[in-house]
Amino acid sequence: MGQLIADGQLRVGLIGAGPWATTIHAPGLADHPGTALTAVWARRPEAAQTLAETHCATAAGSVEELFEQVDAVAFAVPPSIQAELGVRAAEAGKHLILEKPIAADLDGARRLADAVAGADVAALVMLTLRYSAQTQEWLAGLAQAGGWAGGGARWLSGALLGGQYAASEWRQDDGGALSDIGPHALDMLDAALGPITEVVAARRSPGDLWHLMLAHDGGVVSTATLSLRLPVQPTVVEVAVWGEHGYRTLGRKPGSAQESYTALLDDFAAMIASGTTTHPCDVRRGLHLQRLLEQARELAAK
Repeated sequence: MGQLIADGQLRVGLIGAGPWATTIHAPGLADHPGTALTAVWARRPEAAQTLAETHCATAAGSVEELFEQVDAVAFAVPPSIQAELGVRAAEAGKHLILEKPIAADLDGARRLADAVAGADVAALVMLTLRYSAQTQEWLAGLAQAGGWAGGGARWLSGALLGGQYAASEWRQDDGGALSDIGPHALDMLDAALGPITEVVAARRSPGDLWHLMLAHDGGVVSTATLSLRLPVQPTVVEVAVWGEHGYRTLGRKPGSAQESYTALLDDFAAMIASGTTTHPCDVRRGLHLQRLLEQARELAAK
């Protein structure tokens, strides 16, 4: 496990200096009492320098230089880059804060999960909805009631039609909505209704509109509808279940990303302080979700 700086904070390096790194990761790490944003590296040195100066951190000249200064690394980069650099960070003994999906493909996800396991470091995935207090209360209520027969998730947005993420290459490529918001929807349905064992059907309609049918352990079936290219305002995010106790639904509250990141850091710091590497949203969760994404892509391509 990593060494803490004098006041007990975990030294964290941030890789990436784009919109998500600037609005969520950097201020979250700088403001949390258990972490210190120590170093920033990005492929655009000027962006890394600006972000580092804003939060009194150091702009690292290389990934290796960043590793030398920190105990943990947070990633805000495309999935393929995260998988590659995440392996290197784990092998260097650094704890990881990962974005979803954890890799661009299943092989990359496996390599990353294996590296984390081999290094015995903590690695949490930023599944925004799961870390909110509202979600935790909702899931606890579902578990207590039981008897759920099915469910569904809808995430409909125009995020890739314009705005700060519209220029994101990895979001605009073949990954689209499935890669970006698919992990959130799959994770929530899995947590609400039991482990997803199989993607039964998947179709990608024109405009990157995804329709999924999912089989869960115990015979429950759910569906998911996903798009980032629908002119919908405001964004629709809804997860619902139904069964013996009626119909229960969960939406997304504005501002939840910042709150969720703080909750993640609470858990992350506690894990490292206690030497724990297991968590409901750890890298193994990321690998499970990556398998489901891969199944969906293969079915949609047939």
